[in-house]
Amino acid sequence: TQGVAAAGLPTLAIPATFATTSGRPWLIPLFDLPVWARWGCVVPALMAYVLLYLDQNITVRVVNNPQYKMKKGRTEGNMIDGMHLDLFVISILTALQSLVGLPWLVAATVRSISHVRALSKLDETGKIKGTREQRVTGIGIHALIGACVLFDRPRTILTQVPKSVLMGLFMFLGTSALPGNEMWERMKGLFKERTDKKMEKFVNLPKKVRDKFTIIQLACLAAMLYVKESPIGVLFPVVIALLAPVRFGLEKYGVIEKKYMEVLDADE
Repeated sequence: TQGVAAAGLPTLAIPATFATTSGRPWLIPLFDLPVWARWGCVVPALMAYVLLYLDQNITVRVVNNPQYKMKKGRTEGNMIDGMHLDLFVISILTALQSLVGLPWLVAATVRSISHVRALSKLDETGKIKGTREQRVTGIGIHALIGACVLFDRPRTILTQVPKSVLMGLFMFLGTSALPGNEMWERMKGLFKERTDKKMEKFVNLPKKVRDKFTIIQLACLAAMLYVKESPIGVLFPVVIALLAPVRFGLEKYGVIEKKYMEVLDADE
């Protein structure tokens, strides 16, 4: 602790007690807003809805990918079993959190991917042969998160961790989740002449088509990041919502033929 302070390293700024930041009452005084403001909230609320919905569904589909060979609570090979119940629970919690001004729950995509990969069972060749399906680690992780929110001692410990350490941890989690990611593998494929073993799915797909689709995806990613960092960053969810029309437009206007799009869309 003394070394961190002596080096002048920035650390997390966490309130000493579990309370509202401004000292306001816990219950949000919704009816103090004028009527026009209540109706005006509909637009940003719809954008927040789109963001929460897509974030949750994308994370669920990635984590429930058949490559992890999970069996409990789902039909074999199905990635959407339980998705509706998840969304229902999140919607109820989001409504309750909104009443007291707590941050909304969103799917932790990178952490969720790292978690399921850590539970994967590999064979001699390094391929996934199954997943250790249990609830112990999930309960433990969220119990620790809850302790950091509710109790003083865990919060004190977190305030002593340099931000550089936390940023390094987040960077490690992000980069470690890239190998095996389909878009990442196709991005690397832009600089390769042949399809490697990680991209067997695209063996019969012309490289020009695959590269064209990847470049379009990168352009969409750049557009999202630009909007997110711009003064109109609040419109970020709208850009995400436009990705679906873009995908169908590529097929409708012949940019990418339907038979090729089916290969690109197919689950691994």
